[in-house]
Amino acid sequence: MSNSLKGKRIAFLATDGVEQSELVRPWKSIKNAGADVELVSLESGKIQGVNHDEKADQHNVDKTIDQVSAEDYDGLVLPGGVYNPDALRTNESAVDFVRDFFKQHKPVAAICHGPWLLVEANVVRGRKVTSWPSVKTDLINAGAEWVDEECVCDEGLVTSRCPDDLPAFCDKAIEEFAEGKHAEQTA
Repeated sequence: MSNSLKGKRIAFLATDGVEQSELVRPWKSIKNAGADVELVSLESGKIQGVNHDEKADQHNVDKTIDQVSAEDYDGLVLPGGVYNPDALRTNESAVDFVRDFFKQHKPVAAICHGPWLLVEANVVRGRKVTSWPSVKTDLINAGAEWVDEECVCDEGLVTSRCPDDLPAFCDKAIEEFAEGKHAEQTA
């Protein structure tokens, strides 16, 4: 266990339909690196994880979106799953929360369908990113340069394609969260 993130607070923004592995693996990795982690969602209680299209575990929500501010955290993780980011991107408070991390130059890590929230927050123009292939056109239309790579980092924005990319995604997210603010990370 490393302590590279000791003293850091990292938010995970997710709701029902979150891809189980894309929530649990980064959560454990970031927590094992010393960070305090919190699950932020639209409502209190529990959210339902999925393994693709099958129900998985439920996860306890620490705070609701109306109880938090990007100022409270040092970084943000946006796990995928199809329904999870699709539901979040229709919630104005969730989108504002994501955008505020960029305004404050804080690192953000998004995997699979998670970058849909980045499109909605209008923070990908001119950025090099990757995602699940079905999100590619949305990212390109929002002004991003999309590439088919395991893990891409552009000034504090870490993106990956799928659960198979989790080892590289987790390592790079921890590195970026440890580094902290990025002068070029903008909304």
